[in-house]
Amino acid sequence: MEMVKDGYNGILHGKYELGRQLGHGTFAKVYLARNLHSGKNAAMKVVGKEKVIKAGMMDQIKREISVMKMVRHPNIVELYEVMASKSKIYFAMELVRGGELFSKIEKGRLREDVARGYFQQLISAVDFCHSRGVYHRDLKPENLLLDEEGNLKVTDFGLSAFSDHLRQDGLLHTTCGTPAYVAPEVIGKKGYVGAKADIWSCGVILYVLLAGFLPFQDDNIVAMYRKIYRGDFRCPPWFSSDARRLITKLLDPNPDCRYTISKIMESSWFKKAAPKNPQFILEDDNVNLKGKETETLNAFHIISLSEGFDLSPLFEEKKREEKQEIRFATTKPAEVVVSKLEAMAKAMKFSVKKNGDGSSLRLQAHEMGRKGKLEIAADIWGVAPSLLVVVEVKKSSGDTLEYNQFCHKELRPALKDIVWTSPADQSPPV
Repeated sequence: MEMVKDGYNGILHGKYELGRQLGHGTFAKVYLARNLHSGKNAAMKVVGKEKVIKAGMMDQIKREISVMKMVRHPNIVELYEVMASKSKIYFAMELVRGGELFSKIEKGRLREDVARGYFQQLISAVDFCHSRGVYHRDLKPENLLLDEEGNLKVTDFGLSAFSDHLRQDGLLHTTCGTPAYVAPEVIGKKGYVGAKADIWSCGVILYVLLAGFLPFQDDNIVAMYRKIYRGDFRCPPWFSSDARRLITKLLDPNPDCRYTISKIMESSWFKKAAPKNPQFILEDDNVNLKGKETETLNAFHIISLSEGFDLSPLFEEKKREEKQEIRFATTKPAEVVVSKLEAMAKAMKFSVKKNGDGSSLRLQAHEMGRKGKLEIAADIWGVAPSLLVVVEVKKSSGDTLEYNQFCHKELRPALKDIVWTSPADQSPPV
C-alpha cells in the first residue's frame, strides 16, 4: 500500500484510512490513521504475521491484545480494536502526540515537582493494572508517552503477564524486562511477584527523572546485574530528603521490604500536589541513558513491538586494549554453550575450571606464551531463559595478540553455529 507524506491514502477494512508512517520497529510499522465513521485520529500498528510466527511470538501478540483490552485507564494508551488480514495484524490505538517521556529526560533532569506529577500518573496506571491482575514487566521512560496536555500514557504491554501465569508457588518465573530497569529477584530466577518487580522499575524511573541518569550503570552487563542484585546505587546531592527516602524504599533489593503501592501513596513526597503544567526540565547535565544500555545489551527488547525499537548488535567485539571482550547471544541452553567451550578447550589442550552452576568458566593454556599462560574468562548469563542466553568472553591474562588469534581461529568457528541473529536481519521489513 502506497503511503503519502501528509494526508491519507488507502482504506483499511472499510473503517480506517491510513496516512503517513509515524515510526517502525523490527516487527511492526506505525501509521497515522483516521476512523472513517467518527473522524477520530488513531495510531495504526501494522505487524507482519510471518515474522511474528518465525520468531515464535504469536503468544506474546495474543497476550498483548488481551491485556490492552483489560486495562482502560486515563494514563494507559487505549487499544480501540484489532483487525487482521492473511499477512498482517492491525492494532488501532490511541494516538499520543507528545512523544516519549525519555526525550524530555535526554534534555536534562526534571524539577522535583514536575517529576512528581509524572510519577503520580505512572503509579495510578500501575496500580490499576495490578488491580486487574496485570503486571507490565517492562516499565521504562521509553514506554511512557505524553499526550498534547503533558499527561503520561503507559504503552507496550508485549512483556506483560496475568495472574493466570503464576505457577503453583504463586510466583512468575519468566526473566524479562529491560536490563537497567529489571528487579534483582527477576534476575535471581527463583520466582518473583509481578507487582513488586513493577514497583522496582517505577523506582528506577523516578530516580532517572530526578537525576537525569540511571542508578545502575556498567559497561559489562553482568557487572551491572551484580550492582542491581546488591542494590548498589547512590542518590545525587540535589535529591530532597523525602525523595531520597522514597527511592531507597523502592530500590530495596529485598522485595519483602520494598514499598507497596499503598505505601508509596502514603509517603510525604508522593502526596504533595503536582504542578498543573509539567513541561520544563531543570538543567542539561544528564548522562546518556540509552547509550549505556544499548552498549551492553538490549536482549529483552526482542519481543518488543514499540515504534522506537532499536536492537543493538548482539555479537560485537570491543576494541579496547585494556579490556578486549567478545559478546554474543544464543537461543541454545547454557549447557550447550558450556559443552561447546569445553570441547574446544579439550581440542586446544586448555584446562577448564567452572563454578558450581556452570555460569562462569576459566580456560587456561598449558603452554607458556609471550606473557605467561593465556587465560580466558567466559561468563554465561540467562537473560531470558525462554529466549536468549548471553555469553561474554574476555582475556584474563596473557598476551593480547595470542588472545586475538585464539578468538579468530578457535573461538568464533567453534561457536559460529549457535550465535543468534535478529529475525530483522534475516527478512525484509514489514
